Amino acid sequence: QHYCIDPKKIEVVQWGIDPENPHYGISQPNPFDEKVVLFLGRVTLQKGPDYFIETARKVLDHLPKTKFVVAGNGDMFERMINRADELGMLDNFVFTGFLTGADVHKAFQMADLYVMPSVSEPFGLVALEALKNGTPILISKQSGVSEVVTNALKVDFWDIHEMANKIVNVL
Repeated sequence: QHYCIDPKKIEVVQWGIDPENPHYGISQPNPFDEKVVLFLGRVTLQKGPDYFIETARKVLDHLPKTKFVVAGNGDMFERMINRADELGMLDNFVFTGFLTGADVHKAFQMADLYVMPSVSEPFGLVALEALKNGTPILISKQSGVSEVVTNALKVDFWDIHEMANKIVNVL
C-alpha cells in the first residue's frame, strides 16, 4: 500500500535452508558411549544457553550417562563453562566453540536431540537444519520456527523441568 504496488505482484518467500546442501548426507556416527544432546548457536542471552545448562543438571539426575555438546561462541560462553563446573557436570559437557560447514552438520548428525531454548528468536533456521539432518528437535514456544514446524517438541524457554522431562523421554 505504501508504495502503491499491485498486491498481485508480491509473493512472500519464507526464509529457509538449502535442501541441496551436500553435507546433509554425511552420516556422522556418535563418537561417545552416551546419548548426545546438542546446543548449537550463538552463546548469548537471546539463545537461552543458561536454561540449557540448568536443564542439563536435571537430565543428569535421571540419565547420568548423557553428553551435552555446546557448539558456538558468544558472550556467555565462559559463563556456561563455569556454571557447568559449579554444578559438578563439566565431565558431561563438550564445548566445541564456533563450527562451520560440514562440522555443523556432523554435530547435528551425531546428536540424539537438538535443543533450542531461545528466549527471543525471530525464526530459528538452525532448527530446520537439525531436522534436515535427521535430528529430533526441542524448541522454545517463543521461537518463530515453532509457529511453522508442527512435528517438534515445544516448551516455554523458562520451564527447565518440562524441558528436562522431554529430553529424558526422547533419550
